[in-house]
Amino acid sequence: MASMKFSRAPILISLSLTALGFAREPARSGTGSPQTCGLGSSFHAGRRAALLERIGEGLVLFRGLPETRAYSEFRQDKTFWYLTGIESPGAALLMDAASGSQVLFLPEPKPRKEAWDGELWDSGDSWVGELTGFGDVRPSTELMEVLGEWTAKTSTVWISKHPHVALAGCFDRAGPHDRQRTSDPLDGRGSREDALEEQLVARFGVSVKSLDSELFELRRVKTHEEIDAMRRAGRAGAIAMVEAIRSTRAGIGEWDLDALMGWVHQREGADGPAYHAIVGSGPNSLVLHYSASSRRLEADDMVLLDYGPELDHYTSDITRSWPVSGEFTPRMAELYDAVLAAQAAGIAAVRPGGTIADVELACAAVLRERGLGNLIRHGACHYIGLEVHDVGAFHKELVPGVAFTIEPGVYESATNIGIRIEDVVVVTADGCEVLTDLVPKDRKTLSMLVAERGILD
Repeated sequence: MASMKFSRAPILISLSLTALGFAREPARSGTGSPQTCGLGSSFHAGRRAALLERIGEGLVLFRGLPETRAYSEFRQDKTFWYLTGIESPGAALLMDAASGSQVLFLPEPKPRKEAWDGELWDSGDSWVGELTGFGDVRPSTELMEVLGEWTAKTSTVWISKHPHVALAGCFDRAGPHDRQRTSDPLDGRGSREDALEEQLVARFGVSVKSLDSELFELRRVKTHEEIDAMRRAGRAGAIAMVEAIRSTRAGIGEWDLDALMGWVHQREGADGPAYHAIVGSGPNSLVLHYSASSRRLEADDMVLLDYGPELDHYTSDITRSWPVSGEFTPRMAELYDAVLAAQAAGIAAVRPGGTIADVELACAAVLRERGLGNLIRHGACHYIGLEVHDVGAFHKELVPGVAFTIEPGVYESATNIGIRIEDVVVVTADGCEVLTDLVPKDRKTLSMLVAERGILD
């Protein structure tokens, strides 16, 4: 039966996409292979040029992540990938803001390692320069020598203090983790970024400055390449969530929906989850970042599913809520309609020149007008991009290209009803584009989807 179920899955998915207006396309181009360089060498070169223009003078140093400590696929640090497109361990980037000089450092060839792990980017690969746009590619063993030469002429080195994060990583988890380790009396290690600053000062006597404010503003405003990647991530997530809604039945486990979405989004080309899916049924729908996925669904439960995949390093973040039975009780319907109206008000409030605070207030106003202010437990927005909770200052005005989520919610402990509705939007010249609206939100369509046959049936 399992074989029949999965062999039929592509047909079921195709039927669902046709019904909902999806069209099947290749989801990604294969980031990290020797045939591609991230979103294209021109994109990454453009990001480097924009950063150097903001810095003005001084040296800029970025280090990619080393090899993994486990038998797991290597994933590059988000910031390093953003500037280089390189998905291979042991790389470094050194730039001179004044002259524009840029050197990419890669490990020397390791034929024995490639026999085990496959193709790796190294300084001996003749295609690296043409593929990446770097005119100067050197072995990593030369980095310290070049740093010595360059710092003899320039006393300032700019680095990022942003905690390094890879697939499913996010600064608001990585930063506290690093600080907790530093404060541990039996550990005391600082972050990788702190260690870099200490070594640069000790070895070269330079002044180390953080370029994060400039970097964050670059990342806050997305280019068309980034927005396209986010559309594709949203599409993969939408397909997976639709199948989860369709497969919802009393008696299955929260873990079943979690696993199903992971299978579907990878089939659609995603790299993996942008974060651990929140699949909360009944009382678990009240837990904002519930992650155990350990309860079986019951017929009278509301399911809150907050989930998103990552594709070409860009994340998506979608939340929908629906009853296991497919039938909304009067109270479920009342709360659901209020949250849906709140989100609609938030989307309508998005405009260039406005702020995220305007959107937050618009969402909250609807819920308070309906007497549900006491059921609000969180803000309604966060930036999104390379990280699911992305960088950027909240007081900054919205401009075309800024991407963020709108996710009002209410949580009623007395009834075990938690409802959140979330979509990713990107600011346009006259409002916003919703990148994740392919997942239905109206109650009628949600009920119809639950009634249909799902992959898990």
